Parts: sequence; C-alpha cells; structure tokens
Amino acid sequence: MKVIETSFPGLLIIEPQIFGDSRGYFFESWQQERYEEAGIKTTFCQDNESKSVQGVVRGLHYQLAPWAQAKLVRVVQGRVLDVVVDLRKESPTFGQWFSLELDDEFKKQLFIPRGFAHGFSVLSETAVFSYKIDNEYKHEAERSININDPQLSIDWKMNTETAIVSEKDLKAPLFKDAEMNFKFEN
Repeated sequence: MKVIETSFPGLLIIEPQIFGDSRGYFFESWQQERYEEAGIKTTFCQDNESKSVQGVVRGLHYQLAPWAQAKLVRVVQGRVLDVVVDLRKESPTFGQWFSLELDDEFKKQLFIPRGFAHGFSVLSETAVFSYKIDNEYKHEAERSININDPQLSIDWKMNTETAIVSEKDLKAPLFKDAEMNFKFEN
C-alpha cells in the first residue's frame, strides 16, 4: 500500500495494492500492523456502511471531544466526493476543507483524524460508503456544519441547491456559529 500525506496534518490518503485477475480482485482494506507502520495508530471499534443515490450530500458531521471520532473511509461501490473540514483551532489548516474522489475502481481510502467535520456527495448512480470509527456514537455530542456555508465555499461537484440533503443537515449552523472543542496535537 502507498500512503500519501496531505497538507492537512494527520489526514492521509491510502492507495491499497490491488491484486486482480480473471476471477476478480483482492486487497487488504485494513491490516492493523501495516496501518500502524503508516502512522494510523488508532483502535477502531465499529464499522459503518451507507448506501445513497446520485445527488445525495451527507454532512458535514462530527462529534465533540471526548467523543470525537477518527475515521477510515472508502467506497465499496460507486463514486463519491469525500470532503473534510479541519476544526482543530491551532492547526495550520483550521477552517480549510479538503476533498478527494473515492471510487470502487481505485479503492483509495482516506484516514480522517479526530477534529474534522466529514461529508460526501454521491457522483454515481448509487454509492455504498464504508467507514471504520474509533469512538462510539453519542447523540449528545453530535454536531454538524451547513454544507452551503459561504465562508467555507465547498465545491461539492454538484448543485447543492437541488441536492438530496436531510432536513437536519439543511438546518445545520454555519462554520462561524458551530460548536467545536478540538485541540491540535503535532
């Protein structure tokens, strides 16, 4: 596997080695020792999966500390634009967003450390999205940021005015009004 550091501290792109032949393919989507050697030293406690149709935007979601979650995300089927926003106030990339297309062909993964808001837009007819998390879900710690925040000005690769978005996500606060309590650690 190849690990690519982004300009966002701790945010990593993982390109797995895919073994394919006439039968199909095989790759390791998680192998603890190898991922630890690559700098991902977290213990995942849960795997989640969602299926969405084209035009859906999910996000931008996060949980406040101490219930913040690191995530290892990938697409099982289809294609999405994965988006994260750095919410760690002392980080050199605080308030900036990063995006990466993830699909079922190249099987790239994105490791998102704690302290980021996360979302994605579905670019294919359908998409099955999978992610590992390192902390349990706590409703009282759940927060979100509006996908149409003018300060962030995220390019979701689709018209978000006509996107399929949950009522909860449409009512999410703007970045400037969002509650965040994350510390940046080098």
